[in-house]
Amino acid sequence: MSRSYGQYCGLARALDVVGDRWNLLIVRQLLIAPARYRELLDGLPGVATNLLADRLRDLETAGVVERRLADEGNAIVYALTPWGAELREPVEDLIRWSTPLMARGPGGDRFHAEWLLVALPALLAGQTPARPASTVGIAVDGELLQVRTTRSGIEVSRHDGRDLDAVVRADPSIVLGLTAGALTLDDTRGLVDIDGDEAAVRAIFNTRRADVGGSARR
Repeated sequence: MSRSYGQYCGLARALDVVGDRWNLLIVRQLLIAPARYRELLDGLPGVATNLLADRLRDLETAGVVERRLADEGNAIVYALTPWGAELREPVEDLIRWSTPLMARGPGGDRFHAEWLLVALPALLAGQTPARPASTVGIAVDGELLQVRTTRSGIEVSRHDGRDLDAVVRADPSIVLGLTAGALTLDDTRGLVDIDGDEAAVRAIFNTRRADVGGSARR
């Protein structure tokens, strides 16, 4: 890499690779799915095109990102290598750690609904479904995601056309608060619209986790 902390420490060497501005957000986009350069540019509002090209080159040189042919057509897409995909766990840890920072809402910050495809699995990780075999849609900013409860856990994806037990419509901050367990459905009456089986929704947003925010609360 072009810059290094020069420290024989695992954290320092990891930051040599992913610590530069935009690098982990590029990883976030590629955790959603492999993407073309233009799709990455669209998913990273605020990044300059030359800076994105530089960051992708650095990540490729480091072995985090690779270029490959798209599944359809001859387009080149960027994707995480198997080693790069192992960043999912630390990225999800950071998302969980960020809960107190998200509580104040978006303010003037930009938001893309697709980012929930990384955030929601992180916040729901380890939760035991109260009701297996249900599928709930999450409608945010014109995009419809789906949360499926199965006997093995909870899965989050874009809506694949299957029938939904219910659809939840709410602002992003409310969806994140419910998913993190900082809010309950009873807290958000009038702020959440549920179309369908409310019991299926409660099976996902069924707990308030008392330790959310921990010592970071003020």
